[in-house]
Amino acid sequence: MKVLVINAGSSSLKYQVFNMETEEIIAVGLCDRIGIDGHLKHTPMSNGKEVFNEPVNLPSHAEAISAVIEKLTSEEYGVVDSLDEIKAVGHRVVHGGKKFTESILINDEVLKAITECTTLAPLHIPANLMGINACIDAIPGVPQVAVFDTAFHSTIPQQAYIYPIPYKYYEANDIRRYGFHGTSHRYISEKTIEYLGKGAAGTRIVTCHLGNGASLAAIKDGKSIDTSLGVTPLEGIPMGTRSGSIDPAIVEIIANIEGISTADAVTILNKESGVLGISGVSSDFRDISTAAGINSSDGSVIEGVTPNERAKLALEVYAYNVAKFIGSYFTILGGLDALVFTAGVGENSPPMRAMICNYLQCLGIEIDENVNIFRNNGEIVDITSPNTTIKVLVVPTNEELVIARDTVAIVQ
Repeated sequence: MKVLVINAGSSSLKYQVFNMETEEIIAVGLCDRIGIDGHLKHTPMSNGKEVFNEPVNLPSHAEAISAVIEKLTSEEYGVVDSLDEIKAVGHRVVHGGKKFTESILINDEVLKAITECTTLAPLHIPANLMGINACIDAIPGVPQVAVFDTAFHSTIPQQAYIYPIPYKYYEANDIRRYGFHGTSHRYISEKTIEYLGKGAAGTRIVTCHLGNGASLAAIKDGKSIDTSLGVTPLEGIPMGTRSGSIDPAIVEIIANIEGISTADAVTILNKESGVLGISGVSSDFRDISTAAGINSSDGSVIEGVTPNERAKLALEVYAYNVAKFIGSYFTILGGLDALVFTAGVGENSPPMRAMICNYLQCLGIEIDENVNIFRNNGEIVDITSPNTTIKVLVVPTNEELVIARDTVAIVQ
């Protein structure tokens, strides 16, 4: 069974095609700059065919989906003989609100309910819907499945998801903690439980999805009981361009300083803050590490570079805040069996993992500095020090595979 997985953004559309008999990826691609000038990179993975990487006119998501289908079935770049081989499409949907606690087959009623989640994720849901509707129009009759970023966190208890604001906003407007990156936290927690080899019952895990967007989750018995992101992806630890948790009055203070609306101030917190705002260098941790005079691959000092103090500070603030969340989750879990790093920074930055874990030695968390410096090859790596029983793991994430698996389970 071949499944197409779609992740639609406001001006982009990422996709993968899986052969689910073997869970092999047979094509990956990205439609970029949709509605601007358009570009498509399509990479066949399994049959030796050429990569397509050229400008393409993409005025909307409909044209993007058409371009993807054309490449998937073309003689020169294709991976299927005909579109009939695609038996289902799985869609990443960022927000499911209170209604969706698991993946679901898309119909008119589901589309209406997803649309109602727009108030909770106004930047993401319209793009997700454009991808869904474009696929429905382009390949009618093929089952479409929605897989929600928020679903894995639906097990969080009420004391963790209720905000200390007037309760009426929860009752009438669904304002509560939802959390995101759920497919990633779900995947890496399942892989960790499998690695630990004792089943989900009784396990206590903290998963750290650290990338340009980032979140942590406390996972007990295989279920999420708390997570750092909130009703939107702005809460939690500092991120590439997002502030993370701050004094909410700062929104009004910035608006008054700049003479702008509170909405514009929130845009600053979303797009000009985080490690970019602190460092003034970049939102990319590799650039910030270089500016700080630190080799991002092994943590060694870069000779001849005068460290940028703000870049160093950005890294320190990031590590400090991640460690604070891990410490708080250690408390609510009543201890820890495994601390897990994943995503772009978590998988690929040995110095950041070391900076974070240095704060946690009082909890019995230590890493082997020599093992920590490894080349990522897509496998689970155990970087635990021999001096501790709490496992520290690096587990590559695979959100697309989770979406494909859910899609197959629902369609079948």
